[in-house]
Amino acid sequence: MRFSDRGNGNFQNPILFADYSDPDVIRVGDTYFMTASSFNYTPGLPILVSRDLVNWKLVNYALKNIPEERFSIPRHSQGVWAPSIRYHEGMFYIYYGMPDEGYFVIRAKDPYGEWEEPVCVLPGKGLIDPCPFWDEDGKAYVIHGYAKSRIGFKSILGIFEMSPDGLKAITEDHFIFNGNDPEHPAVTIEGPKVYKRDGYYYIWAPAGGVVDGYQVVLRSENIRGPYEIKEVMHTGSTVINGPHQGGLVDTVNGDEWFIHFQDRGLYGRICHLQPVSWKNGWPVVGVNPDENDIGEPVYELKKPDTGISENIVYLESSDDFADGKYGLQWQWLGNHRDDFSGKSDTGALRLFSLNPSGEEEPVIWRSANVLTQKLIFPVFETEIKMDVAGLKAGERAGICMTGGQYISAYIEKADNDEFMLKIAESEGGDADKIEVIKESFKTDLSPDKTEVIWKLRFDLDEEMDSEKLYFQNVHEPFTGKNPSLKISVQLGDSEYRDLGVSYTPSDHTWVGAKLAIYAISGNKDDIDHGYADFLYVKTKEL
Repeated sequence: MRFSDRGNGNFQNPILFADYSDPDVIRVGDTYFMTASSFNYTPGLPILVSRDLVNWKLVNYALKNIPEERFSIPRHSQGVWAPSIRYHEGMFYIYYGMPDEGYFVIRAKDPYGEWEEPVCVLPGKGLIDPCPFWDEDGKAYVIHGYAKSRIGFKSILGIFEMSPDGLKAITEDHFIFNGNDPEHPAVTIEGPKVYKRDGYYYIWAPAGGVVDGYQVVLRSENIRGPYEIKEVMHTGSTVINGPHQGGLVDTVNGDEWFIHFQDRGLYGRICHLQPVSWKNGWPVVGVNPDENDIGEPVYELKKPDTGISENIVYLESSDDFADGKYGLQWQWLGNHRDDFSGKSDTGALRLFSLNPSGEEEPVIWRSANVLTQKLIFPVFETEIKMDVAGLKAGERAGICMTGGQYISAYIEKADNDEFMLKIAESEGGDADKIEVIKESFKTDLSPDKTEVIWKLRFDLDEEMDSEKLYFQNVHEPFTGKNPSLKISVQLGDSEYRDLGVSYTPSDHTWVGAKLAIYAISGNKDDIDHGYADFLYVKTKEL
């Protein structure tokens, strides 16, 4: 396995080859806490922890479900956008924007435990990317961005004052910086994070767009401006496109580091770590600054000196579903219910064949009861074992890889009690997605032979250095190709059968491709339903 921590005192970027979009990070004592966008997936607002900024563990989620009832049907690319995490007077706060609803805050004294219910700080459409700031005089503010798709303009930063407890806006919203101004253009400035240093208010913000953008910093002696602006990190001579949007954090000895994302197409937005230095009152982010003191991303560097030697760890993908429970790596496609899953008689994970969308012909894209996980390796092989003995007529269970479109392979029980194997692909946009059956086979599964093992291989058709796969710019790749998914299946005690699939997921707005397992009913009535049992998921990096 390829670890960011090289085991020799150095680390290599990316620190997380996983879709943790719009990351933000804080230090509390000797521990670092990170969160990220979760969009329509639940539970949302992941909590990752580290003690050396390189080795990260997923330990919790702050948000069980999105309070709005409409998210019982997945609302792709909506929901929870670009959060900020802060620690203030003994309380952890996460602020996040929902582009159709407004700004929300969720709090906890114990970040590893249950978080409070979210509170709406300011309702409204087009309000995104909030960052709170408590000043020395006790006043509290939110600095934020705007979504053109909802409000009609972008590349502007706004500010409003909130109550000292951080729960309610108490002034009107005002613009403090216009990135459309010809005097200081900052194309598509958004995602602000606010810090104070040596009498200046610094706003760190991405600009230039997700794919090809860069990092800028604004500064002013007054939180309401006017602000100067300077570019502080760009791609430079590297292959790291769009290095921007993230959080600044310090170590116990005063060193500063910046965690940001890189858009990697079908993989989503992966996380990098950059050193930060200061010159003439402005930060230099990364290494090899040019004549304008603009840094570029680092590939390998000495690990941050945090005073703690952390064990080398990485994210989990495999799961044995012990005691019928799924691991933290899994998220549902929309708001979930307790009756989506349970424990089988043998202790496996039982997914009940429900139809929460209520559609006569339900599709995966609009079914909240689909259990997904992020891709955490560029190339990998996954084995998934399930038992379909509990399916009833009109129900199906199987596996899926999503992107802008998706492919699924599944077992469906017919009215004559035969088990069919089908391969389906999606077509259409988010609002009118349909599934088209590409292949349909009879199987020799029977009431006495119901176990199915899927093997998924996501790989390139040609040899390639795995290090390049981690570090390449997906928009100017070394190979010119992306991996494709191959699927084979073992039914009962038969030999493995190659299903002839070769599928590369397309990009989907701001979310990377995901693996999924599910059980869905074709019946509108959720009362008399069956189930499928999932025994394990085993993933290894290729």
